[in-house]
Amino acid sequence: MITVTGDGHALEVTIRHEVLRIEPWGADSLRVRAGRHAIRDHLPGALLPPKPAPAEVTATDRSGVVVNGDLTGIVEVVDTDTGIDAAVRFVRTTTGEELLAEQRAHFWWPGARLFLPSGNGYGRLEQRFAAYDDERIYGLGQRTHGRLDHKGLVLDLVQRNAEVSVPFLLSSRGYGFLWNNPAVGRVEFAGNGTRWVADDARQIDYWITASPDPRTILSRYADATGHPPMLPEWAAGFWQSKLRYRSQDELMEVAREYQRRGLPLSVIVADFFHWTHLGDWRFDPAEWPDPAGMIRELDTLGVKLMVSVWPTVSPLSENYQHLHENGLLVGTDQGVPFHAPWKDKGFGAEMPVAYYDPTNPEARRFVWEKIKANYYDLGVRAWWLDGDEPELQPGHPHNLSLHAGPGSEVATLYPQAHARTFHDGITAEGDDEIVLLSRSAWAGSQRYGAAVWSGDIAPTWESLRAQVRAGLSVAVAGIPWWTTDIGGFHGGDPDSPEYRELVVRWFQYGVFCPLFRLHGFRDPRTAFGPEMTGGPNEAWSFGDEALELIEKSLRLRETLRPYLMEQMRVAHELGVPPMRPLFVDFPDDPAAWTADDQFLLGPDLLVAPVLRAGETARAVYLPTGASWTDAVTGETFAGGTTVEAPAPLDRIPVFVREGAANPFRP
Repeated sequence: MITVTGDGHALEVTIRHEVLRIEPWGADSLRVRAGRHAIRDHLPGALLPPKPAPAEVTATDRSGVVVNGDLTGIVEVVDTDTGIDAAVRFVRTTTGEELLAEQRAHFWWPGARLFLPSGNGYGRLEQRFAAYDDERIYGLGQRTHGRLDHKGLVLDLVQRNAEVSVPFLLSSRGYGFLWNNPAVGRVEFAGNGTRWVADDARQIDYWITASPDPRTILSRYADATGHPPMLPEWAAGFWQSKLRYRSQDELMEVAREYQRRGLPLSVIVADFFHWTHLGDWRFDPAEWPDPAGMIRELDTLGVKLMVSVWPTVSPLSENYQHLHENGLLVGTDQGVPFHAPWKDKGFGAEMPVAYYDPTNPEARRFVWEKIKANYYDLGVRAWWLDGDEPELQPGHPHNLSLHAGPGSEVATLYPQAHARTFHDGITAEGDDEIVLLSRSAWAGSQRYGAAVWSGDIAPTWESLRAQVRAGLSVAVAGIPWWTTDIGGFHGGDPDSPEYRELVVRWFQYGVFCPLFRLHGFRDPRTAFGPEMTGGPNEAWSFGDEALELIEKSLRLRETLRPYLMEQMRVAHELGVPPMRPLFVDFPDDPAAWTADDQFLLGPDLLVAPVLRAGETARAVYLPTGASWTDAVTGETFAGGTTVEAPAPLDRIPVFVREGAANPFRP
């Protein structure tokens, strides 16, 4: 029943129709798969081929052990009321401490693993584990619920605007866990157990790593799913964006005004509807008559142009027929292969549009050819991958049919595959500068240079508070490049004193985010369509008093850029994100695991943004193990204490770790 595989590197358990395999997958890490009749090696997932690990594998007829560094996997054949079954648990090798163990749903049926057939080898999959009262759970992508610790929550494993599903968690018990399955489903972190569910798939597949050090867990995860490229230095500066600049002249006037005012600017964005038709992937010459000349002038200003490139294809597009006839669009199981309504140029009414299929290598090649000819060859080097969940209306991912498999099995993979289109195309040009601002992501997206922003969020204080937790969650989930729409997206009156205060505080928070970007659909707003634009959304749009404070934030970001680039190097080499919760660096401090409205930027800066209107001071917890100095006042405090930090409107509390240089004072 339990055997060591022929190469001696894995355990296999066969009971009736189930085959279970446990094998080393990188240092201190194991991969577990369970399927009916056989293990499938070529299903879509996030894991890369592992480096060899010096593991020890032993087995008897009814028990087996895989020891790989600090993680030991144990499988036992146990007797139940319905016959024998295999039970799996994981312990820390050095201490024997249980980290995670399977848990049966019922003494009779079902067990810890469930397969409910739906036909043709597919079925509903469930994987159950025990719950631990003292456990805290972090990561899992970007969520809008406003919490950092996911214990006690139910999370859908599906991609939506502002909800980014990356099924990797870091546990306070000292392990990391990846549900290596892009199927639509959910995960439940209940008090009576944890359950991972795939609505319709062929195989259970997960990866687990162990270390008492969260930094090591994050590094092991990057080794398993891919390290991010090195962020180009220009991308660490300020990005200017609004919905939307409607012409080349309008965009260039904004860039020139930044130059006239002497304000730092690194990137400016041409948002959607700059194209002829959705899916043509080229500038509309009526509005953008000389994009190559525009990019040359921006280069003289030290500014990169970012363009919004959607994966959507209108039937009016010059590329639609080729994509359709060659099977390069996402299909549907029922109905015509269209996935969302859109009011495109040249058509007065809303019409259905399709999506190209980035899980198809030929579709990736075709789309990149168009992108290269119409953008890259003109000098565009920064890419905004909007709407790439994909944004389905209605949201029925189960109805999709992709090259990689049915939507139920692979739909959450879409944004990762879309990022690969650009990554592979750019690297094929011999170019190693890859910056993809993506509205969605899945496990492994970071290896393709995908940054994430927090989607179409509200312009409110409550929304700002939620962003802090969302950004830390996506960082723990392995995506180190992240940003928000400063000021929120859905509205905001630039003439409102209350809104101006929010924008100032959001800028101060944005200074310390991995990417620093202003965007939004400001009041007054116009109806959706090719002519749409929002109110003013530049640094000077919020009045002279706010501009003075915003300019201070812009210049502070310039001062911090050398330090930030050092942290980007760490992210590239080690997989440790620059912006992270306190517990990543201070795991032995219990209070660091509960601090959720402040964060570290690298090892040396502790940042406590102001998150409520009218506040001019706030409580800040300083973790034990170091003393901390107020970056502005120079006052030093002992670690393990909570201080009431001054926060006048011109700054937020920032503390420098003992022994570190103060990057505020280069």
